[in-house]
Amino acid sequence: MMLQNAFAGHDKRPTERELASVLGQTDILWKGLVTDLKRDLKLDAEEWNSYSIKAGWSLRLQLKKRNIVYLGPRAGCFMAAFILGDKAVAAARRSKLPPRVLKIIDEAKRYPEGTAVRIEVHAAKDAIVVKTLAKIKVEN
Repeated sequence: MMLQNAFAGHDKRPTERELASVLGQTDILWKGLVTDLKRDLKLDAEEWNSYSIKAGWSLRLQLKKRNIVYLGPRAGCFMAAFILGDKAVAAARRSKLPPRVLKIIDEAKRYPEGTAVRIEVHAAKDAIVVKTLAKIKVEN
């Protein structure tokens, strides 16, 4: 069962303080991940958005206007969401990702625009998975 977005029902984007409060111990992982992705993959845009008040808020990271990953705050953790094209899915299957992550990819819902992969980030090992998937997405 997926945790609900921590800012569902909020009509304004979360402040840094609200975000840190909700994320708790994973706030440092969130900040580190955003910093590393921007530096390592040259991601050039970040934007908070909410497609509905019920859905809550997420941080979208982009490269040259291409959506790379969405980070959605949860209570005590966060969700990283990707839409992976066929080439990226194939590259992920060839990568050194853990079996549990390959299972998530294999079971993910497929849409015309790609495969929707969601990774819950609770620990540093999860953030490493997100970095790997973001790199695969950028390269494919």
